[in-house]
Amino acid sequence: MIAKKRSSCNKARCIAFALSLLVIQDAAAKCGSVNYSLGADGLALMHDYVVTMMLYVLYIIYAVSAIFVIYASLQIYIKMNIGEEGVVKDIMMVIGACIFMIGASIVFPAFFGYQI
Repeated sequence: MIAKKRSSCNKARCIAFALSLLVIQDAAAKCGSVNYSLGADGLALMHDYVVTMMLYVLYIIYAVSAIFVIYASLQIYIKMNIGEEGVVKDIMMVIGACIFMIGASIVFPAFFGYQI
């Protein structure tokens, strides 16, 4: 009884192996005659999507930066009224952050070849 079970299992394995060879060769035969024009259209659509998302991310970064600048400016104003030390350092940090954001929004897209 056990021998009968093994022989049916071996037949199933042999059939599965033979079918897998046929499927692999069928897929390999199609590699040479693929029409790549659909891939080019998909690549162009993905490019447009990435550029659009890049613009949206840039606008979000501008909005968040504006909020942080307002917050930092209020902190500097409060420090100046109280008379704390380090006001000049905070002012320079805010100016540096603004220069970086403006520069990054111009330099990074230019580095990758996009004009926003």
